[in-house]
Amino acid sequence: MAENTPRSLQDTPGSSPDENEFPFGYPTNICEDVPGQKYLCSNCNNILKKALQTLCGHRYCSACLTWIVRNNKNAICQKCKEEDPNTLSEESLLAEERAFGDAAINKEISELRVHCVTLGCSWSGIMKDFEEHQSLCEYALIPCHTGCGHVVMRRKLADHLENGCVNNVTVCQQCQCSLASSEYQEHLCEGKEQKPVQTETASKEKSYSTSSTNKDGCRFSEIGCTFRGSKEKIKEHEKSAVGAHMLLLLQHMRQLKGTLCSAAKAAPGFTPQSELNPVKSAGKSISDLQIPAGLEISGDPEVDCFPGSSVPEDESVLHQLVREKVISELENKLHVFENIVAVLNKEVESSNLEILAFRRQSELDQNIIRGLELKIAELHRCLTQKDAGLSSLHKSLLFSEQASYDGIFLWKITDVGRKLQDSVTGRTVGLYSPAFYTAKYGYKVCLRVYLNGDGTGKGTHMSLFFVVMKGDYDALLPWPFRHKVTFMLLDQNNREHIIDAFRPDLTSASFQRPVNDMNVASGCPMFLPLSKLQSPKHAYIKEDTLFLKCIIETN
Repeated sequence: MAENTPRSLQDTPGSSPDENEFPFGYPTNICEDVPGQKYLCSNCNNILKKALQTLCGHRYCSACLTWIVRNNKNAICQKCKEEDPNTLSEESLLAEERAFGDAAINKEISELRVHCVTLGCSWSGIMKDFEEHQSLCEYALIPCHTGCGHVVMRRKLADHLENGCVNNVTVCQQCQCSLASSEYQEHLCEGKEQKPVQTETASKEKSYSTSSTNKDGCRFSEIGCTFRGSKEKIKEHEKSAVGAHMLLLLQHMRQLKGTLCSAAKAAPGFTPQSELNPVKSAGKSISDLQIPAGLEISGDPEVDCFPGSSVPEDESVLHQLVREKVISELENKLHVFENIVAVLNKEVESSNLEILAFRRQSELDQNIIRGLELKIAELHRCLTQKDAGLSSLHKSLLFSEQASYDGIFLWKITDVGRKLQDSVTGRTVGLYSPAFYTAKYGYKVCLRVYLNGDGTGKGTHMSLFFVVMKGDYDALLPWPFRHKVTFMLLDQNNREHIIDAFRPDLTSASFQRPVNDMNVASGCPMFLPLSKLQSPKHAYIKEDTLFLKCIIETN
């Protein structure tokens, strides 16, 4: 009967999705807030599941992209077509190897607030926990895995298997009749008081119905292990609880043998094959275990109910199988570790060679850097010299623009108010004019003015002086300086100019050939009273500017 039962859910093709699993994107109605456009798949328009970004910048679910590429030759991005069909390029071609996982979007999607849309379920959380909830939701409708055709809530699956499932059968040990669970309660025959034994298929179905409402169970749940947890925790549990599993298996084998022994005594010559299958099945599952070496399996001797076999012999065979399995696995692991060590040694040698090459290259780079630093320093010195030369040329250019070569010079002084205040406070004593010449190759001279006076005119008058400067052609000129000098302060309304003149004292050092850059100034210490300079009746200062004029008679 067990051979005719439908395949369990684990035998279904892997291409079909599990119950409540979304094969492409997640539906948008599970989100508590309206999801942004960047979270939607360009194909299914649902929330991206395992988002991939193509070269054209659009995003697809991993399953959507696989489906499109599988079913379309030279598939073109649909979004690119919609945005501008005239600008399609090679980047719009879709291929799985031309797409990459979008970790940033996947992280943002995993933090979206969602809720279960199954009727009656009130669960809410974040997207990364949504799939786990879908596999555990008690209100989800799932098909009965026995193949009876019914679709029931997960929370009611156990009740369906117990009372309504036609494929969930129990075999009576006495009459070998296959009965539904509800019919078995009404069944009467000799020896009904004995505990019924379910077929292997029925036992697996019941185990599945129980585990489907909880987390995954241990592989030894059929012999009494009650551990439940995730796949990772089950693996850790099976590694750490080997001894306990061995004891449970040994106890289960003894119970089966005791049951078979009782059945043999009640019906001599009869050996129920359905009872031997669990023993073989249990023995087969032992070969999949990883048992630490040195594990001792012991137990009290049992009465052998079958000729040619005994519990100690079974224990010895079991122990030998376990030891051979463990030794084989340890040898394989040792071989793997040896290969790993060999590969690591090669990598270390390669790394050492690369480090040496890097060091040599670093030394060469340091030498190049030092040479470049020396060149930069040299260029900096050249630039400094060039800047000094440019500054000198700039001054010469300004001097050439302002210089006069006919003995007549007009000096414009701006910011008179500020400069007069600086003169009063002593911050600025006197002001020098640009140099000018009596002729192209004549005497070089300039003016010096004290806005707040100097000597006898300090504080009361403006003082104006004439200065003979050292020139390039002094050796060709007659000395001392003999030309008449005339000073003028111009009235900017052209009404009353202030004029003063003097002839050089030929015995004064001020008019001899200069030894230094310029001689001692000579002129008019009381050129103009300050009261008259600042009087509103005159326009000597207008718009904070005054004009001084010097005329040298060269005849």
